[in-house]
Amino acid sequence: MKSVLSALDVSKTSAVFLSIAAGIQIASISKWLGKECAIIRAMPNTPALVQCGASGAFANSQTTDKQKDFADLILRATGLALWVDSEDLLDSVTALSGSGPAYYFLVMEAMQAAGEKLGLDPQTARRLTEQTALGAATLASQSDEQPAELRRRVTSPGGTTEQAINTFLENNLPEIFGKAMQAAYDRSKQLAIELDRDE
Repeated sequence: MKSVLSALDVSKTSAVFLSIAAGIQIASISKWLGKECAIIRAMPNTPALVQCGASGAFANSQTTDKQKDFADLILRATGLALWVDSEDLLDSVTALSGSGPAYYFLVMEAMQAAGEKLGLDPQTARRLTEQTALGAATLASQSDEQPAELRRRVTSPGGTTEQAINTFLENNLPEIFGKAMQAAYDRSKQLAIELDRDE
């Protein structure tokens, strides 16, 4: 990124620079360009490949509303695009939605393996896992209810789901997610420092 940006002649440009490079802050981009320019940082995720992505974005003060609208149009072509109020919040976006698909893939991997252990053939376990994930996400995105309420509605007292949920809670699944996302957040902060070095 440094070598590419440093080679550009931006002395007469009024273009906006849209970066999806994780961990590289606007200050670094501006320094390497050698001029205060309109710069937008966005953190998309891999479901953008199927137009189901989630992007968080932040624009610096040199960015006009028209430039921001144009970037928004580009980002929304790949899914959801939301703007955050400070660049620091992009580290939170990275921990949540930037890295988030991998969290869901890990859960799906574990569910499929458990289904197979319970006797389902691999193809059936995979297809049921995928459709369950898709269905849950679709239901959540189309509902006005919070995920906690949707979970409560599936969890009949004394039923099978309650037993599974209780097992997750007894083994501190929410705390594990919190620790994992904090680790991703901390690494995003650390990357910004490492990637800003001049050497």
